Amino acid sequence: MNSSYLVCEGREIHYTERGAGNAQAVIAWHGLARTGRDMDDIAAHLARRYRVICPDTIGRGLSQWSPAPEREYCLDFYGRQAVALLAGLGIENCHWLGTSMGGALGIRLAAGALRGRIRRLVLNDIGPQLGAAAVERIRTYAGNPPQFERVSELEQYFRVIYRPFGLLSDEQWRRLAETSARRTAEGRLTPHYDPKMVLQFEHHPGDYGQWEAYDSIDVPTLCLRGESSDLLLPDTAEAMRRRGPRAVVVTIPGCGHAPALNVPEQFALVERFLNGK
Repeated sequence: MNSSYLVCEGREIHYTERGAGNAQAVIAWHGLARTGRDMDDIAAHLARRYRVICPDTIGRGLSQWSPAPEREYCLDFYGRQAVALLAGLGIENCHWLGTSMGGALGIRLAAGALRGRIRRLVLNDIGPQLGAAAVERIRTYAGNPPQFERVSELEQYFRVIYRPFGLLSDEQWRRLAETSARRTAEGRLTPHYDPKMVLQFEHHPGDYGQWEAYDSIDVPTLCLRGESSDLLLPDTAEAMRRRGPRAVVVTIPGCGHAPALNVPEQFALVERFLNGK
């Protein structure tokens, strides 16, 4: 795995890369309050065949925090940065794998700035309409992140709020904690993102209502839905089968929002789809 940085739309973006010698690229984009390191397991698997790029969204992980959060923490700016990232990496066409917010960004780009350049689209527990209760739940915990003295305490917090991710090994929980931690000025530990990123919901309230964009997508689309997801509701997933690209919808048992893409069964689903099988 290579760890690198690139200035996109005037802001420094961190990304990891695997499979650098492979011709076909996969952009794997994480969820709202997460980082690109969430994609470590599936990226390592896909890198046998693909060049896999896992960015940290601005304001998350090792990417720069925005000096203009009200304006830049939104799908439009994330999309412009994604286009700049592909240009900087010399990627003309790609597959897109997005969890939650990363999938919403994929919908926007497949219908807009990257139309004709995204070959296959994988949406991990996200659609063009969100469950209102889930949005409020996420805003509540993401906008006011707790602080801890010890990594073990932060890990325990993550084990509780991210229980819907499904089955993670002790090693995977530890890695999630270690790659999701930053220290405050007082030396305490807190999740590795700018809390102001939730301003997206206040200043860009229409970002996640994307039926018009979804209906215009014309590339093969796979939607993975956590069995007990409160963000991608069953009625929305069913409508996604009928509308737009007529997504193949697969329910992932034992998960809510969102499947962690960390087990062989989930690897196989994504890999078969990207391979056109």
